Amino acid sequence: MSKSEKYIETCDKYLLHTYNRYQIVLERGEGVYLYDADQKKYLDFAAGIAVFALGYGNKDFNEAVKRQIDSVIHTSNLYYNEPAAAASENFCRISGMDRVFFTNSGTEAIEGAVKSARKYAFTEDGSADHEIIAFEHSFHGRSMGALEVTGNAHYREAFGPWTGSVKYAEYNDLESVKALISEKTCAIILETVQGEGGIYPAKPEFIKGIRKLCDEKGILMILDEIQCGMGRTGHMFAYEAYGVKPDIMTSAKALGCGIPAGAFAMTEKTAEKALKPGDHGSTYGGNPLACAAVNEVIRQFEERDIVSHVKALTPVLEGALDELASKHSHILERRGSGFMQALELDIPASEVIAGAQAEGLLIISAGAKVLRLVPPLIIEEEDIDNMKNILDKVFKSI
Repeated sequence: MSKSEKYIETCDKYLLHTYNRYQIVLERGEGVYLYDADQKKYLDFAAGIAVFALGYGNKDFNEAVKRQIDSVIHTSNLYYNEPAAAASENFCRISGMDRVFFTNSGTEAIEGAVKSARKYAFTEDGSADHEIIAFEHSFHGRSMGALEVTGNAHYREAFGPWTGSVKYAEYNDLESVKALISEKTCAIILETVQGEGGIYPAKPEFIKGIRKLCDEKGILMILDEIQCGMGRTGHMFAYEAYGVKPDIMTSAKALGCGIPAGAFAMTEKTAEKALKPGDHGSTYGGNPLACAAVNEVIRQFEERDIVSHVKALTPVLEGALDELASKHSHILERRGSGFMQALELDIPASEVIAGAQAEGLLIISAGAKVLRLVPPLIIEEEDIDNMKNILDKVFKSI
């Protein structure tokens, strides 16, 4: 029995079977490559589901985390700490928001955003029967509050009953949003680029139309930037490309580059009527270790100008994928934004993913017939060429 087989057997025996994992045991990483327990090398175009933006074995990041471990890891939010002070200032600067709450994950960030919107509306009129508009095919997380604003009945069906206060419009269809607005609507929540639903960027007229509707009717606009934010689309946050600003936004994934960290942030105007002491909390959220990671991520993003790198290489990545699409009939469409790209297929994505793994390439899906490519943001043209050549070989074999 190989090392990998031994680890897989142990996990299958003791872990809850909530994931259908690929039969790979990843052991270490270097740059944009991962190595399994048997030392097979993989070019990583998944980045831990859009998390490891700065690549593996990043010396400065690792040292920053180690220094904080040697100082203090956790104190609770009963006390102030220096890394949290710096992280709050840094995050508000890069996001354009005024107030931030740090969480442990994207799901928790969504929970906080939804609670904030409901509390804002309650402060406005004293009523607790407000409604939220979400979108079909959206994904915001798997806790109960985040699940209710996730527009996929399959994810929700076993976990009801639900509050009934969430309505689902069609993404990129402004008229479907207008049809659902009522006097009870307190917020509209959407991903700036839909991720799990198939990698669909918002159309400019759609997202600008929602901002206008929210302004006219006193509704809060919540943008979920958990996957599409932190430089992935060639902007620090994807909404910057549209010239809009949300009232509340969420972030996670690349924010901590592997250290569990998320955030929800809001404008000062929203914060004035949202959460007050006792309304929300987190034992681990925003602890010194997580905030040290956030600070180092932001430092490197700014000093290395990661956003400009993504913007410069996006045409190269899109060109490589378009070339594949022109050569292989199984590829129906390429779509996406920046380093968040999709290939829609007429065959199961699992077939291509398995073939790619055999050839040393890690990619993931965003639906049964959609390949998702969300590589580390530090990839170079050579890495894009290697990805293209491997996928070309896989599609030829299929």
